[in-house]
Amino acid sequence: MTAALVFGTLERAGAEIDARAARLAGGLAGLGVNDGDVVAVMLRNDPAYVDIIQGCRIAGAYYCQINWHFKRDEAGFILNDCGAKVLFIQPDLLAEIAAAIPDDVSVIVVGAGAGKADQFDSWLAAQAPYAGAPRTPRGHMAYTSGTTGRPKGVRRRPPTPEQQALAAQVMNDALGIYPGVRTLLSAPLYHSAPSSFAQYSLLLGSLFVLEEKFDAEATLALIERHRIDTVYLVPVMYVRLLRLPPDLRLRYDLSSLKFVASTGSPCAPEVKKAMIDWLGPVIYESYASSETGYITVMRPQDAARKAGSAGKALGRAEIRIFDDNGHVLPTGEIGTIYAHQPAYSDFSYHGNDAARRAVERDGLVSVGDMGYLDADGFLYVCDRAADMVISGGVNIYPAEIEHVLITLPGIIDCAVVGIPDEEYGESLAAQVIAEAGATLDAETIRKALAERIAGYKVPRRIDIVEALPRDDNGKVQKRKIRDAYWSGRSRRI
Repeated sequence: MTAALVFGTLERAGAEIDARAARLAGGLAGLGVNDGDVVAVMLRNDPAYVDIIQGCRIAGAYYCQINWHFKRDEAGFILNDCGAKVLFIQPDLLAEIAAAIPDDVSVIVVGAGAGKADQFDSWLAAQAPYAGAPRTPRGHMAYTSGTTGRPKGVRRRPPTPEQQALAAQVMNDALGIYPGVRTLLSAPLYHSAPSSFAQYSLLLGSLFVLEEKFDAEATLALIERHRIDTVYLVPVMYVRLLRLPPDLRLRYDLSSLKFVASTGSPCAPEVKKAMIDWLGPVIYESYASSETGYITVMRPQDAARKAGSAGKALGRAEIRIFDDNGHVLPTGEIGTIYAHQPAYSDFSYHGNDAARRAVERDGLVSVGDMGYLDADGFLYVCDRAADMVISGGVNIYPAEIEHVLITLPGIIDCAVVGIPDEEYGESLAAQVIAEAGATLDAETIRKALAERIAGYKVPRRIDIVEALPRDDNGKVQKRKIRDAYWSGRSRRI
């Protein structure tokens, strides 16, 4: 039976979720959704997301999450590219993208507002449970970050029984999900990792607590109230939790917590150490992508002696580091990370076979990240090849600078990119987001950085911003940040 759901004041038993999922699958079939078709979802975290995830499994459909921040052109591209038959969307989001929705897509509005009635609950109540031949369960169809050009849809083949068994073990080791687990998620479900976390929590767990959005103190209260075993957090959430007053943090009983899962962006070693000092050896980190699946796990017992590492190969995963000429690099040398995880079935880029072929080498796949393996087999991720900055002939990895920036007082998120420099070709620029109530200035930040890193790594330009653009996997879209600085230039580095 599906895990029970808690969303705010709503509590829904697993049997009720299963019944709703069966009706949703029947409704999708009535709308012409066949085995292997795609259903698009453009929602904030909402109980309807759970119905859709489970209903699509029964219907044999992929569900394609669309970032609810997307505007008309961005959402329209994905709707056209993925070939969605149905779109579930909230009314205010529909108003933004309505003109870009293909005519042959059936639209179901979730929630009332802006003159739109809540179609979802009335539509769902009117559907008969799916009664056709069993279909092949499928998961989400994620769109990659699109560091160059348009994003690409990752469409994975149905897994074999052996892969299903291996994947269950990977979920246990990487995300802390196992039969009967009680989980908590507040990260956006349109991101790939939270989507996977939700899918397996519903399949294996006994309780799934979903929050509309992250709130630091509310997270502690929910862990205590529901005796949560496993929670999914990302480094920016760690920073916000650590900024809570120590006496407030001590008010909550967090003794049930056994596993804190994190992936999507690397965690600064100092932040991870602070979390382990507070919560104990429960902080786990994984290196993953939509294409490769979960490749490594960094266990808390290794965090101190392997600070900055993304961990060792997970399960039967294979990792190799290649240079630009396709040669495998020795231990300690930085190159492009290629990996293969046998727990996952092969994938295609929807409608873009050439792009799929381009990311593979010797049966392994790369998403352009650079890093190295140490003598003990621990992976260190330096940065994406596209994000590396070459200033005056020196290679600089922005992730190293970001790890220091995020630990400075008053900063809750940041990104470092290369910008035009007449003398050096490129120099560094940082964009930072201030904590609520904090006052930041560029010179103070520069002085603090200069005490921690070499002078040539201190960004010449520091901008205080309200938000950073992020993709469907939760990664900062540095291409968009760079574009603003390079606009109008005839030459790009």
